[in-house]
Amino acid sequence: MPTDHRIEINRRHWNECTPVHAASDFYDVESFRNGRVTLSELERKGVGDVDGKSLLHLQCHFGLDTLSWARLGARATGVDLADDAITTARRLNDEVGLDARFIRANVYDLPEVLDERFDVVYTAMGVLVWLPDLTRWAEVVAHHMKPGGLFYLLDVHPVSQVFDETRPAGAPADLRVAHDYFPDAAGTMYPGNAPSYAGEDIIESPAWEWQHSLAEILGALLDAGLRLTSFDEHPVTMYRQFPGMVRGDDGLWRLPSGDDIPLIFTLTATK
Repeated sequence: MPTDHRIEINRRHWNECTPVHAASDFYDVESFRNGRVTLSELERKGVGDVDGKSLLHLQCHFGLDTLSWARLGARATGVDLADDAITTARRLNDEVGLDARFIRANVYDLPEVLDERFDVVYTAMGVLVWLPDLTRWAEVVAHHMKPGGLFYLLDVHPVSQVFDETRPAGAPADLRVAHDYFPDAAGTMYPGNAPSYAGEDIIESPAWEWQHSLAEILGALLDAGLRLTSFDEHPVTMYRQFPGMVRGDDGLWRLPSGDDIPLIFTLTATK
């Protein structure tokens, strides 16, 4: 399919993000080099034992999670839009002596460059917001799954994305609605010159994002022929989404209150 100019803008954005993220404390590449597995307990439990299984990681950024699946025994393939991300992932793969494979591709174009089916298709954290067309995305997911294979998704909960992420959050009542919940196909362009989630370094390039509701996400997967096997919502997240959040001993972030909202969701599906 023709490349959407908005996706091309995002490719340039993520090329700029990659070296900043790879050098950040947030990603802590050095501890990964020393043997750390970057995957959360939620992901490892949700996907299960991957030893000897083929695994496709969509929107893999610079590959730490892909390489972690390989470290756990998967025959892992990572795919990302950004050239610099794939270059960095391949370099890390060589440095730590793993055998993961990395492919530079727009997720929508993947069936044109990769003619394989996988035991597991996996994608996680901050992925759907970069995709304008979930119908096509779900078709790609289904296309690359073996019959009886597993699809695993962990992502930011759409409900949490309606709130002002710059406003300190002492409790859910302190959160202020700033964004629409329901899908907007036109998307929103953010002008850049702002820090990313991974630290205080400024990312100059702009980026496009798209809001997706739970109904849109689940509907796209069902329409692609997948069967939902689990769905859950969690009052924790992997980064400081709102000022004032507290990080627990498990490394996950929470609102500083007992009254929680869903911050991430997880699901599994099969074909």
